[in-house]
Parts: sequence; C-alpha cells; structure tokens
Amino acid sequence: MDATTLYSIGELSRRTGLSVRTIRFYSDSGVVAPTTRSPAGYRLYDLDALLRLELLRALRELGMDLATIQRVLDRELSVAEVAAAHADAMDAQIRMLQLRRSVLRVVARRGSSPEETRLMHRLTQLSGEERRRLIDDFVDGTFGTVDADPTAVAMVRAATPDLPDDPTGEQVAAWVELAELVGDEDFRARMCRAAVRQAAGCPWGIERDAGEELMEFTRQKVTEATESGIDPRSDRGAPVIDDLVHRFAEVFARTPGTEFRDWMARQFEEVHDSRVDRYWRLVWIINGWQVVPNLIPVYPWLIQALRHDRDA
Repeated sequence: MDATTLYSIGELSRRTGLSVRTIRFYSDSGVVAPTTRSPAGYRLYDLDALLRLELLRALRELGMDLATIQRVLDRELSVAEVAAAHADAMDAQIRMLQLRRSVLRVVARRGSSPEETRLMHRLTQLSGEERRRLIDDFVDGTFGTVDADPTAVAMVRAATPDLPDDPTGEQVAAWVELAELVGDEDFRARMCRAAVRQAAGCPWGIERDAGEELMEFTRQKVTEATESGIDPRSDRGAPVIDDLVHRFAEVFARTPGTEFRDWMARQFEEVHDSRVDRYWRLVWIINGWQVVPNLIPVYPWLIQALRHDRDA
C-alpha cells in the first residue's frame, strides 16, 4: 500500500469495516470525497481518503456527531480539542445516569407512588448549579431582611447541601425531602428563628433558666442513653429521666410530679423545633458528613421520656 494506490468502495469497505452504503453516504455528503473516478465512472479513493475514513469511524464510535467530525477532518478543530469536549460531555452524561440509577433504587426500595416518583425525577434532574440556586433562594428568602444576622446566614451557607455525582439512595431521598422542606414558608420562619438563636449562642427559655451546668449535665446523660440505644419509654430509660426531673425540680423549686413533667415537656418542645432538626440531619446525609455527637439534639429523647405515660 502506498500513496499512489487507489481503492474502490468495496476495497475501502473491507479495509475499514464500514459498509459500502455508509461509505457512499459519506462520499455523497462530502465528508470523504472520492479522489477520482475510473474510466467506467466508479469512485476511487486514495490513501488519504482511507485514513480519513478510519478516523471518521473511530470518532463516530466515540459518539461524535458528523458535523464536528467534518471540522476535524478539515483541520478546523484538533482531535485533542474535540476529545476533551466530548469527554466533558460524557462525564455529564455519566453523572446523570448515576443519579437516575440512585433514583430508581430509591423507588424500588420504597415502593414509591407515581406522584413521588415524578417528584424525585424532577428534583434530581436539576443541575448542580440549579440545586445550588434552590438553596441560595432559600437562604436569601429566609434571611434576606436588612436586619438579618450575618453570623446566622454564614452558618447556613457554610452547610449548603451538595448532592454528590453518584449519590446513595439515602442521599437521593434526603435531597428530595429537603427540597420540599425549604420551599415551605412556615419552615423558613422557624429556620430563621432557630439559626439566629444558635448563631448568637444564647440559651433560650428553659435552657437559660435551668443554667449552663444543668443543661450540660442533661446533654451528657441523654447522649449516653441514646448512644446506648435506650428507648426513652422503656424501663431502662426510667432512672435517667427520673434523675433529670428531680434535678430540674430542685432548680425550679417545684414538685417532681406529673404536672412538673408535663411542664418540662412543653418547655423543651418550645426550644426544640423538630423540622429544623430534620433540616440539619438531611444536610448531614446529603453531604455525607459524619454525625457530630455534640450537635445531636437531646430534646426529642427527653420529650418522649417526659411524655411517657407512667407514674413519676
């Protein structure tokens, strides 16, 4: 084979693995034009045409469109430039496929309804930029007033949820739940109050009146109970809550009976907002963060124990 050799369409087909029909199409399209014609009018191609066809086939198998390949063959674009662009495009496609796979696994595991499936699909179809914009809109809408505490805003922005390219089913479910949560106006108001108080580091209500020492002791005991898997309504939880009730009753000069327990439960319910707590837990899940023990709210366990229907 040399530069002067001419090939028929049939010979090109055998050498490149492309069908005669395909080569004729490329030829008619001007992508690989014939070099000359035989006396009988048949198309003939030189070595350069053969090499162009081999490159064309390789690029098509990599998913490149014909118009882009034409520019490469005409040397308007380099193979390296096109390869880099297509690699980026394939990365985006792979990320989307990974996300769809995660959604399907959640649907299969949870037996999701058609409505929930559509919602999950719609929310996870958002690009990374669109997901960030959704959270930015939530932060701006929640703290967008002139008197917003900059520390509170910075705290929320620093924990922006960012769904990974290949999320687990748990992360997909958490993202869908969080996306619904941040669109709720009542939740935004709750979040604003809680974030401002948390950023200020100031105790509130029963926390303030009970004092730092008792609150730290309470957190320690309840954290130990939760880490030990003690149900707040079980007999194992009884000594823990009984001790705490007596300590609080002493500080508040009250009788540690049922009425005082109910009062304590109401006070801690005012301090603890379960929806705000849920937001932060969803953020931890989505970002794949390790749960920090000091940030685990103790109040849900405490409130359940106080509400448990048994004698003091």
